[in-house]
Amino acid sequence: MAAESEVRDYPFIGEATGVEVDPLYAELRREEPVSRIRLPYGGEGWLVTRYEDTKQVFADPRFSRAATVGREDVPRTTPEPAGGGFLLSMDPPEHSRVRRLVAKAFTHRRVERLRPRVQEIVDGRLAGIERSGPPADLVSRLALPLPITVICEMLGVPPQDQDRFRDFSDAILSTTAYTRDEILAVRDALLTYLADMVRRRRAHPTDDLLGALVAARDDEDRLSEEELVNLGVGLLIAGHGTTANQISNFTYVLLTRPGSWDLLRDKPDLVPGAIEELLRYVEFGTGGSFARIATEDVEVGGVLVRAGEAVFVNAQAANRDGAVFEDPDEVDLTRGRNPHLTFGHGLHHCLGAQLARLILQVAIGSLLRRFPALRLAVPAEDVPWKTGLLVRGPNALPVSW
Repeated sequence: MAAESEVRDYPFIGEATGVEVDPLYAELRREEPVSRIRLPYGGEGWLVTRYEDTKQVFADPRFSRAATVGREDVPRTTPEPAGGGFLLSMDPPEHSRVRRLVAKAFTHRRVERLRPRVQEIVDGRLAGIERSGPPADLVSRLALPLPITVICEMLGVPPQDQDRFRDFSDAILSTTAYTRDEILAVRDALLTYLADMVRRRRAHPTDDLLGALVAARDDEDRLSEEELVNLGVGLLIAGHGTTANQISNFTYVLLTRPGSWDLLRDKPDLVPGAIEELLRYVEFGTGGSFARIATEDVEVGGVLVRAGEAVFVNAQAANRDGAVFEDPDEVDLTRGRNPHLTFGHGLHHCLGAQLARLILQVAIGSLLRRFPALRLAVPAEDVPWKTGLLVRGPNALPVSW
């Protein structure tokens, strides 16, 4: 075992592929639950791997996200420092104000009203796949276009403009796949487009989500132009970059674990719980989370984190904590209580969690119904994986039936 004072390069492996959690996380949970790491940019920080410690870091207001904004000296896996104006980069009271306003437009009822439309989009995609015949690539034919179509329709992006958003999230979520200049160019183009949408909705109100956010008020307060634009970017990243990859990742897991596809095909009522288990189990990131800066000395897991130091968590590592989950390294599609931390916890719990769940439930459930004999069209080891990004997912997922 490495000495406690060892500083490990992080992420632990160069180009993470597949959906498995690095086994080093299990060793760290047992032996060194709060350990020192060295990031590709900005220096060193602390890595937290146990479930309860991870919840503490997520929820404790003494760990600041706003303190990371625009700072080259903050440890990170991306070449570009954290940008300001995003919910994820805010602390109270600004975070509380913006989230309260957004929550008025982004309610569970509003999301659930999307279910018939999401089902319609999925049915159309799967019908096209069926007409073309096997083999088919689920990434390009379903996983990528579905979430971006849903998010664009929610925001009010016209159909003729939706294609331009399909590749942007890879650049925004890049670690090494794009240069810093390329990332900035893509981001600026996206911000310009969304700013124009906001201006048009100020002049001519609409009933789409962006229009609702423009109209959202709390007494005399309202979202600024910058806040509206950054919320739109955040929704597009969360809805496309993460959910799209998880559709492919979840399908891959179900098709490579013997009996998993057949179980859900025969017992479709298990699908919602199975989605929660796959959210817990699948490692879709390549290197923890974004840094949080301690604003004062804080003890975490028996370790004193000094004011000004950076702390990272890895939700998937916490989701494998045997103190919380029985047989944590096994996929149990019938698992009951499942308090996973994939969507975060506390202050920054993912605002789009219910939308992600809805899209994943409809996509996986519809695949099971229409293609009960679905299988990989290539050996599992031949599935190509993306590299150089903050998220994991197949470049292509060839399937047959």
